[in-house]
Amino acid sequence: MANKDLIVDLSTIDFDRVVANQDEIRRYNPQRFEMEQLTAIVYEDAARNICVAYKDVTDREFWIRGHMPGMPLMPGVIMCESAAQLCGYYSTKYKLLGENTIAGFGGLEEVRFRGPVRPGDRLIVMCELIKLRRGAMSVSRFQGVVDDQVVVEGKMKGIPLPVDALLKPQGTSAT
Repeated sequence: MANKDLIVDLSTIDFDRVVANQDEIRRYNPQRFEMEQLTAIVYEDAARNICVAYKDVTDREFWIRGHMPGMPLMPGVIMCESAAQLCGYYSTKYKLLGENTIAGFGGLEEVRFRGPVRPGDRLIVMCELIKLRRGAMSVSRFQGVVDDQVVVEGKMKGIPLPVDALLKPQGTSAT
C-alpha cells in the first residue's frame, strides 16, 4: 500500500522514541495480563487526532496453542483488539468521551483482513479520529501494518463507559 494511503507515513516515525510504555498505557487502559495488546505508543498528534503504537508478537501469546497448532496466526479479533486498545488509550487520555470514563467497544465497520500476523512480527497499529460526539461516541479509522503491508483496516466506534459504575461489585444496584 502506498504511503499516501496510510494514516501516517511510517518512515517519519521513530520507533525507538517511546511516547508511552506499558506502564503509561495502563494509566488509560484497564486491560491486563494476556489481554494487553499494545507494547508501546510511539506517536501522538493531538492536533490531527492521530496515534501510532506497536505490538511485538511473541511466541508466548495466549492464542498460539490453539490458533493454529503448527502455524500460529494472530486471530483477526485480536488484531481488532489491538486497534481498539489504541483508540481507547487515545480517547481516554484526551477525555474525548468525557470525564471519569474509559472508551468501550461500540462496534466495527468496513473491517478487512489483508495478511497474516505471526509470532516474531511487529504489528504497527495506527488510528485517526474521524468523528466525535463528545460524551456519546467516537469513530476512528484504523490500520495495522506488518513489514510495510497493511494486514488489517477498518473503522472503530467507541462509547463512554463510566468508571465508577464499572468499579461497583456485580449484583449491586446503581442507586
